[in-house]
Amino acid sequence: MPDDVRSRAVLWPKGRLFEDFEVGQHFDHHWGRTITEADALLFASLTMAYNPIYFNRAFALAEGHSDIVVCPQLVFNIALGLSVEDCSEIGGPFLGVFELEYHRAVYPGTTVIASSETVDVRTSESNPANGIVTWRTKGATPEGEALVSFRRSNLVRLRNAPGGQ
Repeated sequence: MPDDVRSRAVLWPKGRLFEDFEVGQHFDHHWGRTITEADALLFASLTMAYNPIYFNRAFALAEGHSDIVVCPQLVFNIALGLSVEDCSEIGGPFLGVFELEYHRAVYPGTTVIASSETVDVRTSESNPANGIVTWRTKGATPEGEALVSFRRSNLVRLRNAPGGQ
């Protein structure tokens, strides 16, 4: 009988639990992501972002831009996505985004890198098996030019939750 590779696979634990976070903790998230023109056009089309600066180069140029503009929501989604592995990969309900700020127009070819700082850690009053963790995340170019910033919160499971949950 052939060896089933799946039976030898090791599940590597990923993500962090509530006790793994502390206020002031800093994360430089991995890799970054270069936004292509295809990314920008597809995102604008799929989300029905019909501002012509997102898909009409002549219009964007006439409005003073150097190229089509990447829809800011895509820039936000990329920065948020880059933060997931360090901040919220284990899961738990996403509780919201606050103080979302776009710092400048982004054009195809821009690489977005992200970093986060833990700004609040507290146990949930209504659900003592979980805590609420809040991060301040910044998306920037590799040269450090700010693109987007926001705070976000997630419900995060406690390692030794009351009641064994």
